[in-house]
Amino acid sequence: MLKQILLAKKINRCKEKLEEYLTKRSELKEQAEQLERAVDEVTTDDEMKDVEESADELTKQLDDINAQIKALEDEKQQLEDELAAIEEDEQPADDTANTTENERGAKQMPKREKIKNEEEMTYQERAKKAINGYVHRQERAVTGFKTTDGEVLIPEEILQAYKQPIDQVDLKQYVKKVKVNSKSGKMPVIKRSEGVMNTVAELAENPELAKPTFEEIAYDIDTYRGYIPVSQEVIDDADYDVTGLVAEAINDQTLNTTNKAIATVVKTLTSKEVTGVDGLKDLINKDIKKVYNVKLYISSSLYAELDKLKDINGRYLLQDSIAAASGKMLLGKEVVVLDDDVIGTNAGDMKGFVGDLDAAVAYFDRVQTTLRWTENQIYGQLLSGVVRFDVQKVDTDAGFYITYSDAPLI
Repeated sequence: MLKQILLAKKINRCKEKLEEYLTKRSELKEQAEQLERAVDEVTTDDEMKDVEESADELTKQLDDINAQIKALEDEKQQLEDELAAIEEDEQPADDTANTTENERGAKQMPKREKIKNEEEMTYQERAKKAINGYVHRQERAVTGFKTTDGEVLIPEEILQAYKQPIDQVDLKQYVKKVKVNSKSGKMPVIKRSEGVMNTVAELAENPELAKPTFEEIAYDIDTYRGYIPVSQEVIDDADYDVTGLVAEAINDQTLNTTNKAIATVVKTLTSKEVTGVDGLKDLINKDIKKVYNVKLYISSSLYAELDKLKDINGRYLLQDSIAAASGKMLLGKEVVVLDDDVIGTNAGDMKGFVGDLDAAVAYFDRVQTTLRWTENQIYGQLLSGVVRFDVQKVDTDAGFYITYSDAPLI
């Protein structure tokens, strides 16, 4: 029976690894499709060389991932065949053997039921169980749970399962998120073209189109980490979900860290002084191209000021909207409210970014949040959290970092 249990575990591990590799292959294929579309825009030898190098690297990665998938599929098939052979050998030969086997099966039913229940557990339940096992025993607890160099990897969906800070916005959901697999690199970006096609007479020679402009955005991953003190008494006595407490604390601090990093980059974008609501209208209508999906990311103090503005009929300009994720719209654009010291510097700052944050800023994600034990001199442990990422500006034409002032009274 032990042999079957081990084989079942190995098969499940193969399935989970296959899912990871298949997801990775899909991402690589999507990158290849984007590269194919970029080939049509190439006009110079240097640009062609860059595309060829990128294509060679993608091809190598696809070949590697396909080889890994093939090896895993073969291993899984071999394990399944071995398990089927063992189960076939244990089939009863006669009625006496059948009776013996039934009696044996009745005794082993609780173990089989336990295995079945573990296999039917959801991904979140299995991961949480494994994390709790790690916190209590500093060991791997469930097959398929990931560790990296003695650390325990906390899946993003597990962290998100817990209560998010009520009054805080996650800026990652508004910027361009790019998953990367190395500490540093470059992301090619094709700048928006201003060129147009010309009318041509029948059978006339094709005129040359405007050449696309390629720009490479360099990233260099930084590591952010810290620790959470956990007393040994809590570890010894806790019969509740330690994972929930740890994940909630990590959620808060990770969110603060990524928001600060994104806001720091936003503050380096093109600055502009804006006076009154008419200044905001001119900014949106004249200074930002219509191709961008403009939103207003503003400080609490600026929001409070705009919330008081009325039109000539006495109606408030800031309107509730079920179409906007934040629930508020101004001048037909969604409004996202941030703390003064996040998008600004000090309390009372009337600052903000007006534009398309997804086009303006990229978040390069290297590693999800991880935990590892660190010895502490007190009676307890230090549970350290680590997250690795970089934030870079991409398109400086996508909006403006504004400083707002009231229009003078007439």
